[in-house]
Amino acid sequence: MGKTMATGLMARSLMAHGRDVITVKMVQTGCDGRSDDLAVHRRIAGGVRFDEDGRGLTAPQIFKFPSSPLLAASMEGRTVDPDAIARAVRQCAARHDIVLVESAGGLDVPLTGSVLSADLAAAERWTLILVTCGRLGSINHTLLSLEAAKSRGMDVAGVVHDWCAGADPAIDRDAARTTLRYLKRMGYPPVVLRMPRFDQDGPYPDIDFSDLFA
Repeated sequence: MGKTMATGLMARSLMAHGRDVITVKMVQTGCDGRSDDLAVHRRIAGGVRFDEDGRGLTAPQIFKFPSSPLLAASMEGRTVDPDAIARAVRQCAARHDIVLVESAGGLDVPLTGSVLSADLAAAERWTLILVTCGRLGSINHTLLSLEAAKSRGMDVAGVVHDWCAGADPAIDRDAARTTLRYLKRMGYPPVVLRMPRFDQDGPYPDIDFSDLFA
């Protein structure tokens, strides 16, 4: 739930600062007809609903099987349509100042046999906010994701460092410091925002994400 919670909290923060923001779940698997992750966004942000929700623009690709998008689509004899995702996000962007797009998994999750999530994001020139955490092994995943973004010429606004149950405090602190150091080395804004521990059912913390949207 890390990306989903972070997306909802970012929307909550932006709305509290008077910004016009909407969230989109790029591809949702494990659901039938509605996006559970999108529902979490809306709950965290205060229960707001958008016209785009009813039009299917904020969850343009939904599949029933709880797996990767490529497998979930194939289980239904369908394919993920990256163009439909891009069109939906553009339509949302035409009516709102900020669109937060939550991915399905990491940057290199395949959407089709030839298109990764990162390929779509780069082609659409979406700025990346990477959500990571401080568990053992996260440094590798974080730096590989930043390198994938760098190789595609993507802009990166910064990293949200999520609280992780069971993470060793020393490893958690080192992961955040290392992430900050490599953001600087790669020429990205040295922004690492830490998420506190909180109950997923609320109450939700008011976190200032303004450094990511400066």
